[in-house]
Amino acid sequence: MSRVSFPEPSDDTALDQIGPALSRLRRRAPASRKDLSRNLVLNVIADAPGETTVGSLAAEMGVAQPVASRTVAACIEDGLLRRAASQSDGRRTVLELTEHGEAVRDRFAAEQRKAFLEITAAWSPEERIQFARLLARYGADATAWSRRQAAGPE
Repeated sequence: MSRVSFPEPSDDTALDQIGPALSRLRRRAPASRKDLSRNLVLNVIADAPGETTVGSLAAEMGVAQPVASRTVAACIEDGLLRRAASQSDGRRTVLELTEHGEAVRDRFAAEQRKAFLEITAAWSPEERIQFARLLARYGADATAWSRRQAAGPE
């Protein structure tokens, strides 16, 4: 397979392209808007270091609590999530993935992997793996940064 080469942008130009590139990635996800919202909710809850409430979900998603509440209600209605009593404070209600929610999350991940492989078909295996690792690292670091920002100055 022949490889197409593109001129390398300057470092500043490359850094300026990050925001628009991430925006394009989100818009090009192979799913409906409903699926994108569900996928986001399922991933936030599955990846949370502790218990997740509707309020903490809203904060992590960067949306108002009523928006998160509607999305959670739809996910519960579809059998993807359940409400449970907090193990640390029985007065609080937390969100948990159901078995069906885990299966749907796995299906989304498989669809996204397939799309990634198709999109990067002209890339070398090394480029794919390097990009995947760096993107996962970026996601983890972005989450940590966001939590530090939300916590405010120390």
